Amino acid sequence: MNNITWELAHLAHVELLTPKLDQSIRFFTEILGMYVSDIEGDSAYLRAYDDYEHHSLKLTAHKHSGIGHFAWRTRTEESLQHRAKAIEASGLGIGWTDHECGYGKAYQFRYPDGHRCEIYFDTHKYKAEGTMQSALKNTASKYPARGANVRRIDHLNLLAKDIRAFADFQFGILGGRNTERIEFEDGPKGVWVSVNNKSYDLAITEDHSGLNGRLHHLTYATNSREEILIAADIALENGIFIETGPHKHAIQQTFFLYLYEPGGNRIEVANATARLILDPDYETVVWNREERLKGQAWGLKTVESFHTRGNPMPEEFL
Repeated sequence: MNNITWELAHLAHVELLTPKLDQSIRFFTEILGMYVSDIEGDSAYLRAYDDYEHHSLKLTAHKHSGIGHFAWRTRTEESLQHRAKAIEASGLGIGWTDHECGYGKAYQFRYPDGHRCEIYFDTHKYKAEGTMQSALKNTASKYPARGANVRRIDHLNLLAKDIRAFADFQFGILGGRNTERIEFEDGPKGVWVSVNNKSYDLAITEDHSGLNGRLHHLTYATNSREEILIAADIALENGIFIETGPHKHAIQQTFFLYLYEPGGNRIEVANATARLILDPDYETVVWNREERLKGQAWGLKTVESFHTRGNPMPEEFL
């Protein structure tokens, strides 16, 4: 455990591609309760009410669904320089760029499966003014009292063909801790990554499609399970497709609801504070095939689409 690199602070933001930009904006604002920070060209920038940065989500108009890029914020400027040098040496670096929305410099690169990512330290912190100010000075902005009232970005789940290569790059080059893992007889099927005391910021699960660089889901966290139940009713009343849940995961014990936003991307609403990792010599929890075939924590079987659907869809690559 002494060899863990702790230079990433947290998952910072995610860019989702959508062929229905206006409808996707409505989903995140009216159904999830997020705020629009800015709109520039074909992109909208959004944040949940307690996200401390200018945005945690970028929605970009595109011919198909999927992920454009995602970002880690580093702990310090020195951490940024250290990780950029390590990435460059790995051969997966793209290079330095001026980060959008006044975030300063960012170093861009690709994960082994092709997902585009960036790391940065200088940031654009959100400053609430006027009616956007919370009554509580330790909350980034006013509680929306709208939709699911998601509080913050929580985690990202990506699909990859080679889980071992993805994990080797994450833990060997970027850093973090493997909190849980699915391991079958023929190799790893899923890996959960923590870069702080949360149980995970990033998950990587196996892509059976033969395609590269796909998204499984993006997750926003609520304050309580009750808000997830309310989100299910809101989705029902507004014609939003519910894929599975509300229910409780066995892995990481997250209480979950999976929806599809209008652009086609899978979105999870979760009460994701079930577990914090405080143990300094924590050992990875490993799940085998037999255990995973039992389904979720309370016996709900995992729906087939959860294993087979990712974004973009195969026909969207054509």
